[in-house]
Amino acid sequence: MAYECFTVDIKDKVAQVQLTRPQAMNSMNRAFWRELPEIVRSIDREGAARAIVISSTGKHFTAGMDLSVFASGPDLSDKETGRVRANLSRMVLRLQQTFSCLDEARIPVLAAVQGGCIGGGVDLVSACDMRYATRDAFFCIQEINIGMTADVGTFPRLPYCMPQGLARELAYTGRRLHADEAKTCGFVNALFDDHAQLLDAVTGIAIDIAKRSPLAVWGSKEMLNYGRDHSIADSLRHIAVWQTGMFQPTDMKEAFTAKAEGREAAFEDLLPIDEEF
Repeated sequence: MAYECFTVDIKDKVAQVQLTRPQAMNSMNRAFWRELPEIVRSIDREGAARAIVISSTGKHFTAGMDLSVFASGPDLSDKETGRVRANLSRMVLRLQQTFSCLDEARIPVLAAVQGGCIGGGVDLVSACDMRYATRDAFFCIQEINIGMTADVGTFPRLPYCMPQGLARELAYTGRRLHADEAKTCGFVNALFDDHAQLLDAVTGIAIDIAKRSPLAVWGSKEMLNYGRDHSIADSLRHIAVWQTGMFQPTDMKEAFTAKAEGREAAFEDLLPIDEEF
């Protein structure tokens, strides 16, 4: 399927989702907000891929929200204020789902960032499982610099990706977090000299993930996300319930057999999700 803002390719059980508007610094136009959740949910639903790599093209990963999004839409100036604001609330919630779908996917999502990752780009990558970057990369909560509060996912997630004090400094000042500092604080897993090295390395990590039991990987992501949002006691109870229902000996037997036979384990894909029910 052809997209305005992305290309999608699945190889070696890894889905490559790439932003493809470098002439516009991969800014997030109206089509972006529609296409990304459609792509991610389709990949997750079909179960054919076991990891997603989100990368970009050109000098910058993304310049964030395209100004055309603010300028478009119906003229509501003559409408009652409460109703207009209620609709705005629903729109923000819909935009948040564009990135929440990354968090909610059954499979890990890896971000490969080059150049600037600005505004909505921080919302995007903070919803990914892991982040990798080129040495020239930088991150910026741009919203504060244009007089607004970031509202699409940065603040609920960023303090879980870096120290709380640093997240607040970036939020209040709008300064750039450069790649070396992002690596030092743990926001980024690793740095690479150029875009080609970045993509090769991140794809390799995704392929390594794809070789593992996809059910066990899904369970690991489920537990990490649940633990982030709940107490230790609740999380322990949740994993006990998960294991009671989901843990079966099939994949473990295959892992041990493959090791004994000196070969790669061959695990079944996750089942497609039937969304008609």
